[in-house]
Amino acid sequence: MTNAPDSHRRKLYQNQRVPQYIPARGETTAHAAHLHSHAVHEHAHDHQGHTHDHHAHNHDHQGHGHHHGDDHSHGHSHGHDHAHVPSSLKALIAVIGFTTAVFLAEVIGGLLSGSLALLSDAMHMLSDSTGLIVALVAMLIARRKANSIATFGYRRVEVMAALINAVTVTAISVWIVIEAISRLRSQEEVNSTMMLVVGIIGLTANIFGALVLHRHKDEGVNLQGAYLHVLVDLFGSVVVIVAAIVLKFTGITWVDTIGSLIIAGMILPRSFQLLKKTTMVLMEHAPANMDMRRVEHALKTVVGVESVHDLHVWSLDGNETLATCHLILDENVTPGVVLDTAQAELRKLGIGHSTIQLEEKGHLEHEEVCSPH
Repeated sequence: MTNAPDSHRRKLYQNQRVPQYIPARGETTAHAAHLHSHAVHEHAHDHQGHTHDHHAHNHDHQGHGHHHGDDHSHGHSHGHDHAHVPSSLKALIAVIGFTTAVFLAEVIGGLLSGSLALLSDAMHMLSDSTGLIVALVAMLIARRKANSIATFGYRRVEVMAALINAVTVTAISVWIVIEAISRLRSQEEVNSTMMLVVGIIGLTANIFGALVLHRHKDEGVNLQGAYLHVLVDLFGSVVVIVAAIVLKFTGITWVDTIGSLIIAGMILPRSFQLLKKTTMVLMEHAPANMDMRRVEHALKTVVGVESVHDLHVWSLDGNETLATCHLILDENVTPGVVLDTAQAELRKLGIGHSTIQLEEKGHLEHEEVCSPH
């Protein structure tokens, strides 16, 4: 009888070490220890390359211990590696070094030889060097992660840099044309040998730059613009070399002026094209290769969708395409299935990020009032 109190205390101590779990209101006994309620959301955000699995949860309910370790898996696969420097960034740095060196060589050679074509190409190299430096800074800024203020991140900085590039090149081209017209009135002596040597140096450097950037030219409008400028510089160097050879063997000085006009003619159309593309991105127009009627048709063919409205498609940086839309659903459909199917259809069309709002038929009148259409 004297041991009874000790036995009672041991039982109390054991109960304190392994407390009994009391289910909260709304929880079922079977999953009281680890219950997650995933209701059907009417707003779905689809991120390309991100896998969101709201149904495969590994719950380890062994015995009465209620294991709460890391077995709860949501399957988020982001695939972003910020630990290394991208190869495109290294390529851009290398091209900046070569472009700057060629610019200095062409300025010195142009001044010493009196070649307007060489100076014109040097001015274009200057615009390229400046543009590439801006592009480099933009790429570094664009690598910053999204936050509560910049919710889309900083990738559009690259588009702004490409716009600055386009404006600068256009201005330089206009200057070349004006100077060339002035040169036609007064012929000046040109050192064709120096012009030829510097032209060959520029051609070699531009070939290297074009090869380096070629593999990265489809990674955004900024790198596309950088590749475009290096490519035009390459042809500009060819024009300088041809003009130098003709001048050396014929003595016709105005061939140098004609060469500078040819360079300007190569620059302007491409700069206008880049200017148009970057402006469309900043104005949030639908990408030029995106057929809006096809997008709307793809959404309407989803089983359970009665109609589509407030459909918006735009590009974040000239590379990634986004979309938002409202879908009016038929009665007695499963919203989750409609969302998955609609987002899959958009991905087929190259839209990697979509936000879809599902609505009942009675909500349509309110949306028509709020819609700008």
